[in-house]
Amino acid sequence: MRRRPRLLGLSWLPAVVTAVGVLVLWTVVAASDWIQPAYLAPSPLEVWDAFVRANTYHPVGGGVDRVVRGEENYFLWEHLVVSLRRIAIGLVLAILVGVPLGLLMGTVESVRRVAGPYLDFLRSIPPLAYMGFLVAWFGIYDTSKIWLLFLAAFPPIALATINGVRGVREDQVNAVLSLGASRRQAVTSVVLPATTPDILSGIRVAVGFAWTTVVAAELVNGLPGIGGLAYLSGTQNKIALSVACILVIGLTAIALDFVIRLIERTLAPWRGKA
Repeated sequence: MRRRPRLLGLSWLPAVVTAVGVLVLWTVVAASDWIQPAYLAPSPLEVWDAFVRANTYHPVGGGVDRVVRGEENYFLWEHLVVSLRRIAIGLVLAILVGVPLGLLMGTVESVRRVAGPYLDFLRSIPPLAYMGFLVAWFGIYDTSKIWLLFLAAFPPIALATINGVRGVREDQVNAVLSLGASRRQAVTSVVLPATTPDILSGIRVAVGFAWTTVVAAELVNGLPGIGGLAYLSGTQNKIALSVACILVIGLTAIALDFVIRLIERTLAPWRGKA
């Protein structure tokens, strides 16, 4: 059966049309009197102005005019970099713990029986529930935030690794063992490469969980930080700035997901192929 030729150069058209439609609808809603008070529904232009203001030096009033730097003395991109650093540390720790534990639980039945219920327990708890005692244990600085992001990212990575190990064909492992390889060599040369696509899928999910948790992680002493700025600006009725922060978080998450998918295509090009 012949496939219809794709229209080269027009693959971007649906996304652009959708984006324009959303902007038009957003502008209409903001310009109407449907939502009161009006500052609760900032227009796209107001959000853009807030974004530009957060990335530049700008004057403020209050008796004596002065110039301030971005928002809370940091540019918006600096808030983003700090949050990315926290997420990266929590994610790396989750990978360092989750992948070996997942391989161990996937290959050793007794370990899976013992550790499985605890992993399911951690997976079922909303990350925000940890925040109180993490602050009590580790204080209000970055340590508690990194622990929270680790707890959000660790379960999906470990579970994806376990599922990947279960999908490895037993005859492939037995073939390597019959050739004289040790159990460790079988894991590193057969199980781990075969599990790589599932591990990367788990990392994609973990990054999403980390981004949804970053605002909770930065509720306490979260500045600088994009999540902390989004929360603080909302409490101060700076809704345009809060929306700008949310858009930056969402667009950054999409960019990170795209990078992870590129890495997956590079490390596991056979993924999805017969």
